[in-house]
Amino acid sequence: MRRNLYVGATFVALLVVLGVGSSMLGKRAAIQAATTNVMAPRFEVNPLWPKPLPNHWLMGQTIGVSVDANDHIWVIHRGGSLEPGEQHATTNPPTAQCCAPAPPILEFDEEGNLIGHWGGPGQGYDWPESNHGVTVDYKGNVWIGGNGRGTPPGAAGRGRGGPQVLDESQVAGVQGYFNDAMILKFTQDGKFLMQIGKPGQSKGSNDVDNLRLPAKTFVDKEANEVYVADGYGNHRVIVFDADTGKYKRHWGAYGHKPDDTNMGRYNPNDPPPQQFRNPVHCAELSVDRLLYVCDRVNDRIQVFKPDGTFVKEMFIEKQTLGSGSSWDVAFSKDPQQKYIYLADGENDRVHIMDRQSLEVLTTFGEGGRQPGEFYGVHSIATDSKGNIFTTETYRGQRVQKFVYKGLAPVTKKDQGVVWPKSASK
Repeated sequence: MRRNLYVGATFVALLVVLGVGSSMLGKRAAIQAATTNVMAPRFEVNPLWPKPLPNHWLMGQTIGVSVDANDHIWVIHRGGSLEPGEQHATTNPPTAQCCAPAPPILEFDEEGNLIGHWGGPGQGYDWPESNHGVTVDYKGNVWIGGNGRGTPPGAAGRGRGGPQVLDESQVAGVQGYFNDAMILKFTQDGKFLMQIGKPGQSKGSNDVDNLRLPAKTFVDKEANEVYVADGYGNHRVIVFDADTGKYKRHWGAYGHKPDDTNMGRYNPNDPPPQQFRNPVHCAELSVDRLLYVCDRVNDRIQVFKPDGTFVKEMFIEKQTLGSGSSWDVAFSKDPQQKYIYLADGENDRVHIMDRQSLEVLTTFGEGGRQPGEFYGVHSIATDSKGNIFTTETYRGQRVQKFVYKGLAPVTKKDQGVVWPKSASK
């Protein structure tokens, strides 16, 4: 009888071991199946990039980044958004040694050294009240926009003691006077080349001569056309000849004629909105000639052919309210541009997406002020090596570099802070 008990106990134990082993193998197989078949680019933040600015300079709301053919990184920021305590060196007499706003346009080399700087009002052009977006085109020219509302001519004052600089949430969706109705084109040393649109002259989303708080530009090498995400006041994409500024075409969501009717607040449970909400925040053309448009507050990317024909859309973090989830896109540097990197300034992360399916594969970043964290991640760009550069608005006020580490299996949806492994030992 005792032997039978031993045999029985052994049998039960074997069943338990086999059951646990089978379960573990099953889970391991499931994990392997879920991860090894899905690959995505992997990144690590470089906490030492860029190097400190000279002259006690600070960046304000940092609202544009672009990479040129020499892998120089171009940034645009709003010096007027700095707090008084950040500008003590500019008072008369100086309150303290530090600090002062850096020039609006900053050029960094690959090592993070500041190698160029310029920008601001000048002869022959209308500098924006509130800088927004920078693009270096295939010829090396530098394009900028603006989303400053300003004050109508004849009105008392010019906002709060000078040009009115509003943060993203204040500008989006507000009706009234729109000062920044133009985009500007410069050489890399700041020589003025062309202006499209005139301040305060916008007549709405079907005005072909003026813009209305344009967010970002992209220049198509094949057709030599500039696409404008237009933007904070209008509800459209508009296209001009990149040399002459001649109007070509424009469209709204789904390729519709844009409409400036106030749609009210975004509700994720409503049917898909038939018009873009403010702001239309990016327009980026891929190698296979598809235009990816950030409809920011509507939490979606819409894809078009260059003539405005609608192709498809995808909602990202559709329950996101406030400033929305779809802020800016950049493409991976493989020949097919297999991946999209989407800056999500409300959820403070970067989504890595499959460009064909528009499915989110994984994300990195988290809200915060340490390297690898974000506070209002606003704009995004990639260099020839596949590295990512991001800028932050609001009180983020910085540019960050994320070093490309190749493809790796996706093991988790949210990676959090992608801190360098060597620095964590």
